[in-house]
This record gives sequence, C-alpha cells and structure tokens, in this order.
Amino acid sequence: MGRRRTSTGFDALIGLPWPVGILVGMAGYSALRYGIPWWFSRQDGTLAAGLAGEFGQVLAPLAWVLLGLCWMAALLSFLRARHRRRLLDTRTTLDSLAAGGWRQFEQVVGEAFRRQGYTVEETGMGGPDGGIDLILRRDGRRILVQCKQWKRQQVGVGVVREMAGLLAHHRADAVKIVCVGTFTRDAETFARGKPIELIGGAALLEMIQASRKADVSPSLPNSRIEPLLAPPQAAPAPSESCPRCGSTLVQRTNRRTGETFFGCSQFPRCRGSAN
Repeated sequence: MGRRRTSTGFDALIGLPWPVGILVGMAGYSALRYGIPWWFSRQDGTLAAGLAGEFGQVLAPLAWVLLGLCWMAALLSFLRARHRRRLLDTRTTLDSLAAGGWRQFEQVVGEAFRRQGYTVEETGMGGPDGGIDLILRRDGRRILVQCKQWKRQQVGVGVVREMAGLLAHHRADAVKIVCVGTFTRDAETFARGKPIELIGGAALLEMIQASRKADVSPSLPNSRIEPLLAPPQAAPAPSESCPRCGSTLVQRTNRRTGETFFGCSQFPRCRGSAN
C-alpha cells in the first residue's frame, strides 16, 4: 500500500470550497481581533479590563496571520478546482484516462463524483498499489472508492475482497471500485448482491460525459415567440333580415365546404341568406 499522508489543518482548509475558506478567514479574524477582547472588556474587574487591552495587542497580529492563511488556502482551493475541471474536460477516451499517472486519475474520478453532488475527500491512504483513495459523502451516506488505472490488466477478485474488508472495517455504506479497463468474471460474481459497485472504463467515460453535461449551464431556449392564433370566432349576425321573407337570419354551416353563413330561420321553406 502507499504511504498515508499526514493531514494538517491547512490541508483541511484547502479541501474546503474556496468561498468557504474566505468566510472562515473573515470569521476567524473577527473573533481574534475583536471578539475575544470584547468578551474580556465585558467582564467585571480591573484585571479583566487590563487583559482585554493586552489581548487586543497580542491577538491582532495573529488575526492577520489567520486571515492570510485562510485566504491563501482559498486561493489554492480555487486553483486546484480549476485544474481538476480541466483534467476532466480533457478525458474523452480510454487512452486519455490511462495517461497522466495514478494521482491525476484519482483527481479525475473525484471531480466526476463531485459534479454528481458528492462531497469528495482525497484520503491519501491509497496509492498506486491499493487502499482507499476517495471517500464520498452524500445524504448521510459514506462511500469508499478505490481507483485502478489499469487498462490492459483486469481487476481481479482479490482487489474486490480487499475493499469488502475495508467496507466492514470502516463501517461504510458502500464501496466503488473504478478502473480504466475491466473486471474479471470472478470479481463481478463476488461483488454481485453486495454494496460494491464496479465501474469499468466504458462506464467511467459515460459518467464523465454525464457529469460534464451537468456542469454546463443549460442554454436558453429559442427566444423566438410564435404568434398565437386565436380560434376562429363566428362573425356577428348581420342586422338585416332575410332578403326573401323578412325572417330572422341564423348561423348555418355548409355541409359540403364546412363554411359558415347566415341563412333564413325558416329554412327549408325559405332559402334566403345574407349577401
């Protein structure tokens, strides 16, 4: 297995969305620069008032340092997110998925899941030899992911058994194993009926294409407005009477042509109509 990378608070800040890092920096700065001295100033006693002034002087530089670190982490988070988006947008074939090394492959897979609405944690516990590469979280579920950048070599049942053991050990909800190539029949048989999803290269490409479409803002529909055609309305009856007998004219329909006209109400005795 690869080495486990030691995580720090700065790494955790970089892992946050960059707007969150900016807000965390502003909140931390306000708390150190104004919040703590204000709290001491509200306490009774001369000692508390003196501590408020001393804390204000001591914490002011620390507040600026915290703000700078948070904003630097936000900048790195922004650059990292943009880099991953570009990586994902260039992966259109199996050959492109196999290129770039296993670390980039993990980033591509993580970005694809991120666009599906998952919160993605890169654990650093995996590596080129195996282990947990990503942890997905959504709707209260925690899913372990292992990425295999194997194109010609099939992923065997041993890898699936290993992830099944990690599933039970970490008490996760499910496991996903993602590879560039395919899985052996024994691996597929072992995973069947278990909370283990095997994602081969073809399925991964489909997932990337779907996530790329989901990330693009929907285009506006055609703005051309079709004119609304009002249904034909019957013309008002003419004010004059039947030119033949003087009776009232009513609306009638020609059975052969379907056209409407105004004819004598005494039809068929009178066949007069309006001109």
